[in-house]
Amino acid sequence: MLIAEDDTVVRLLLRHWMTGWGFDVTEAADGAEAWTQLERADAPKLIVMDWMMPGLDGIELCRRVRARETRYYQYILMVTGRADMAHVAHALESGADDCIKKPFEEAELKARITVANRILALQDELIEAREALRLQAMKDSLTGLWNRTAFADLFDAELMRAARAGTQVGLLLLDVDHFKMVNDTYGHAAGDTVLRAVAQTLRHHVRPYDFAGRFGGEEFLIALPGCTPAQLREQAERIRAAVEAETITVGEARIAVTASIGATAGSEENRTFDTILATADAAMYRAKEAGRNRAVFCLRRADGTENALERCAACAAPERDGCVVPVKSQ
Repeated sequence: MLIAEDDTVVRLLLRHWMTGWGFDVTEAADGAEAWTQLERADAPKLIVMDWMMPGLDGIELCRRVRARETRYYQYILMVTGRADMAHVAHALESGADDCIKKPFEEAELKARITVANRILALQDELIEAREALRLQAMKDSLTGLWNRTAFADLFDAELMRAARAGTQVGLLLLDVDHFKMVNDTYGHAAGDTVLRAVAQTLRHHVRPYDFAGRFGGEEFLIALPGCTPAQLREQAERIRAAVEAETITVGEARIAVTASIGATAGSEENRTFDTILATADAAMYRAKEAGRNRAVFCLRRADGTENALERCAACAAPERDGCVVPVKSQ
């Protein structure tokens, strides 16, 4: 709570009552000081302010609060020496939620603060519910990883950060090998179990600041901010090996799967998710054509056109041209 009151006696009395009711109280002796505190990112949600204050009065302070865009609503209780209807209406129209006339009794103030708390508690519940719905819309329902749209947005944000820092963002596109065979042999429910297990493996084998998503079907995406080419190749191979080492139990069946991975990184000339994905996709198909269960790293630009795969395959041998032959050889 913020108490904005220029009268020292009233301010101390309000502080005494509010702290006794369990509030964490900050104070301001004038409107300008109050505004400085309200501009902070962690500004109080509940404000008790006097109408008449030096610097900025309560009316102007209300207007400034309401003109700002904030994540949450701030409840304003205006303290005034007048209680005529025109005076109260002016305060409410300026942005106050309630008015209380000086002098006031402790019981009356507590009742009004209780109302304010109910409203703010309801707001918190609504924000939490909205955030839960937003996250639900961004997550893949089967694996709990980011869905394709959310992953792309997060990846583009990382690209902008990398552009400012002069770094790159690595991208892995992982495809579970022979997944159709798993569905055909054990059923789609078992296939879902396999996908959830692969997603869990990815979570356990990425750095805290990396993130993974489901591209669709049996394909997954992993973003690796700040990775050098050497680190990217190492991480791709480590994840490939982790998937290969996992044995998934479904009923009495024990299912082992492998993955083909295409690895690439953003460059100055290739700064969108779609264009970087095209290169990773081409590299992943090279891994499959080379026998699956391997990672292929490529830095050459693939623009998503029909010749993207050929352009990647054309530089298969020399690393200086951008591609590295499969990390794992059969």
